[in-house]
Amino acid sequence: MGRDFVYVILGGGVAAGYAALEFTKKGVARGELCVVSDEPVAPYERPALSKGFLLPEGPARLPGFHTCVGANEEKLTPNWYKEHGIELMLGTRVISADTRRKTLLTATGETITYKYLIIATGAQALKLEEIGINGSKAENVCYLRDLADATKLVNMMRMCTGVNAIVVGGGYIGMECAASLVMNKINVTIVFPGSYCMGRLFSSKIARYYEDFYESKGVNFIKGTSLSSFVFNSEGKVTGANLKDGRYLHADMVVVGIGARPNTSLFEGQLTFENKGIKVNSRLQTSNTSVYAVGDVASFPVKLFGDTRRLEHVDAARKTAKHAVHAIMEPKTVSDIDYLPFFYSRVFSLSWQFYGDNVGEVVHFGDFSGTKFGAYWVNNKRLVGCFLEGGGNDEYVAIANAIRLKPVVLDLGELERAGLDFVMAVTRNPPVSPTGYGVVLKKPVNVWYAAYGIGVAASVAAFAYWYAKYVVNRI
Repeated sequence: MGRDFVYVILGGGVAAGYAALEFTKKGVARGELCVVSDEPVAPYERPALSKGFLLPEGPARLPGFHTCVGANEEKLTPNWYKEHGIELMLGTRVISADTRRKTLLTATGETITYKYLIIATGAQALKLEEIGINGSKAENVCYLRDLADATKLVNMMRMCTGVNAIVVGGGYIGMECAASLVMNKINVTIVFPGSYCMGRLFSSKIARYYEDFYESKGVNFIKGTSLSSFVFNSEGKVTGANLKDGRYLHADMVVVGIGARPNTSLFEGQLTFENKGIKVNSRLQTSNTSVYAVGDVASFPVKLFGDTRRLEHVDAARKTAKHAVHAIMEPKTVSDIDYLPFFYSRVFSLSWQFYGDNVGEVVHFGDFSGTKFGAYWVNNKRLVGCFLEGGGNDEYVAIANAIRLKPVVLDLGELERAGLDFVMAVTRNPPVSPTGYGVVLKKPVNVWYAAYGIGVAASVAAFAYWYAKYVVNRI
């Protein structure tokens, strides 16, 4: 038994939904497209699980966060797929793939044949057993990766109000889940081996701000150690945790956020891999020209920094999905993907965004005793990354624009004093230079000097005059 389609999207997460929408925009015919997902519901916005689904008041619920509402696009309910002639195969597990024969085999024995395949299988949460700890199957041990995980966590929080929870991991999931637990009136202890939270992205100074804020909400941090084992009662529930430093913590529930692993096993030995993901070119095309990979599983070229990366974030999922469809449907007009790495989070009353890369020297700015502050990263005298807490839309747009330009920075002290005024100035007067140089920032004889690249004296003078008149006087 088999079914034939021109286009097949394998996966049920963010990337799958955005790819489906893009196919309709590009004029896919009825009956040509199929979405195959092992989840029982149509593709949805996964960030809603940690940012809205867990809230005690006015929580997010389906169909409210089906894709593609996260980008203010159409909401793709099951009826939407039906109305557009898209086959939606939900609750369908694919057990093998043959990229040479262009087929997928489901657990029920059905064969799905395609002309073009988009792999949008996302990632799965790392289980405790993968780091040598038993307990994942305990009733009160929770993860957060899909709707089923989120539903279990909500039910557990409802039963555990006023009790103690351990959050294992100080990254995205750990920090966002900890905030939700606190809002659900649960006592929280976060345990992680690093010296500060969000170690892959934050500087120690930025992390200290958030740790202080969380502690003001009653959260306890235990850093520099990790889980060793659980203690169970006669019913198999976790009642406590032993840490590697010898401490014991009582626990009524546990939330685990120790990372994720891309779902790529179906294609091992068939496609080229890099960075633990499926390697693709600038059109998101794999080593098999009929197969494309997007989202968490794709290791794709980041033109801005001249390397290849696998980025586990909703923004990358959305944009790589759209680009892959464009490459399939309009191969003669599609350009190379030019993606700016972007991350964000919202917890309690806080909201931050990060653009670019966090390598090189870090320069902090703003009021770390208040609600608006940030940091720049300068590598090889170029601005490559920026983090901002509490910014407005115009400021975040300016940051994104400036990071794309990678302006030259010669004086870190002056960059610190300028703060956001620097990226605002770059955005208002973007440098145009065939050599690729951006804005140069330094302060000779107490006067700011900023110029377009190298080479054109008139442009240098004009920009320096504007910069001194409209920026320096406000600093």
